[in-house]
Amino acid sequence: MKRTSPLVLILLALAGGGIGYLIDHLLTASGRATFSPSGFLPLLLLLLATACLVLAWPVRRSLRDPSRGRIDPFRAMRAATFARASSLLGAIMAGFGSGLLVFLLLRPVAPQVGSVVAMTALVASALVLAGAALVAEQFCTLPKEPDDRQPDDPAAGADRS
Repeated sequence: MKRTSPLVLILLALAGGGIGYLIDHLLTASGRATFSPSGFLPLLLLLLATACLVLAWPVRRSLRDPSRGRIDPFRAMRAATFARASSLLGAIMAGFGSGLLVFLLLRPVAPQVGSVVAMTALVASALVLAGAALVAEQFCTLPKEPDDRQPDDPAAGADRS
């Protein structure tokens, strides 16, 4: 499995930001109140970040110290997949919260302090989730073996001659 690309995370954050901005714009254009996330959402994102690191830690320990025993490869793959999904979710939510926050701050009417705090907490916790997920993904990365070569690697053909 390839590592999560920073370009993908940036594109998802930009898309999430555009969607957040558009949702708030459409809500206010139709005469409704702007969207404000629940106060529980940042806590949930922080719980996901913690779970991501807790699941990846035994994999890291097993890779660093083989005397502790082998870890189930399916468990390691699940931890890596969860870390990747969490980094994507963190990027989307950071962008979404940023789009909501930008819309609130660009309005001619001063926003409520509670809304700004909620959006800032959402963006901060989403960034923490994305960072923790990238660290957890690093924990699940196998070290390169010296004899691991790709079939199209020119160095692989040089050893055969």
